[in-house]
Amino acid sequence: MRAVAMLDHKLHLRELPVPVPGPGEVLVKTLACGICGSDLHALRHTEKLVESARRSGGAFVMDTKRDVVMGHEFCAEIADYGPGTPRRLAPGTRVCAMPILVRANGVSTVGYSNDDPGGYGEYMRLMEPLLLPVPESLSTDRAALTEPMAVGLHAVKKAQLTRDDAPLVIGCGPVGLAVIAALKLEGARPIVAADFSPRRRALALAVGADAVVDPAANSPYETWRGMAAWSDPSKAPPLPPWMPGPALRPAVIFECVGVPGVIDAILTNAPAAARIVVVGVCMERDHFEPMMGINKELNVQFVLGYTPEEFAATLTHIARGELEVEPLVTGKVGLDGVAGAFESLASPEVHAKILVEPGRR
Repeated sequence: MRAVAMLDHKLHLRELPVPVPGPGEVLVKTLACGICGSDLHALRHTEKLVESARRSGGAFVMDTKRDVVMGHEFCAEIADYGPGTPRRLAPGTRVCAMPILVRANGVSTVGYSNDDPGGYGEYMRLMEPLLLPVPESLSTDRAALTEPMAVGLHAVKKAQLTRDDAPLVIGCGPVGLAVIAALKLEGARPIVAADFSPRRRALALAVGADAVVDPAANSPYETWRGMAAWSDPSKAPPLPPWMPGPALRPAVIFECVGVPGVIDAILTNAPAAARIVVVGVCMERDHFEPMMGINKELNVQFVLGYTPEEFAATLTHIARGELEVEPLVTGKVGLDGVAGAFESLASPEVHAKILVEPGRR
């Protein structure tokens, strides 16, 4: 099969064997696969990704001297079954699935494995129990956004929002846009979002933000404060005497950038008692001042991925039109165009999400 493999911080078009499904596994043909920001980071910071996985017990352990076929945001079509599968879905059925394989020797992450290729190849192996059929009414393009939108849904669920919370989203790339869409789904209002890119700010409004801010011109935190005042200050919970300040609704700040310095800036600017959810994937060493968080009694929550229930719920929400995803797909390429797409995604003004269609010539 044709596939695009990562090796030595470069992308290479390869001819590779079609993977053979094992017990309980399914061979699928990739129809569309989104290029994730984590893939861009992985190409640049491969060794750091692997080393941090080893130290933290994460699943992204790869041999950096061997090919890795990335791609974990996909919609595919069932081609064949391995032994010991119930075959509950007919060949040709379009499916989405969590990009993991659970075997006796451990968990393999599809798209971040030397032996289990992801969606930048014509075929993949998936787990039969995790397959979710795509509704007939749902396009392949929109179904392929299930995985990245599930990331946003999981982040919002981990925030444990209350009716009074007022969210602020820092960064409106694909991760931030998924968070904004999930916040809208949860009924959170007002949603304030910040990004330097005019294109991304426009997309943030399209998927559900109530106000967008250019940090080069205005402080996102001041804009948030202007929209987070209590209509009835008597409802504001009392703050400790060492935390004087205006009566503001509880702040929930989502970090969706993933570059050094952003967490520190959020700690510095966040209001007292804010909850901070770190969704952006920073693969470099970072630093911050703990006293900023201590003095304000801030709460920081790191998040990763999603649960099987959240993944399935996301597909349902997209199919029902409850998650706004239509504006996110801004380009499509075949395997020959993957390397160029990675370069194009470096500019926030051109693309949000590019889909790889291995069958496109």
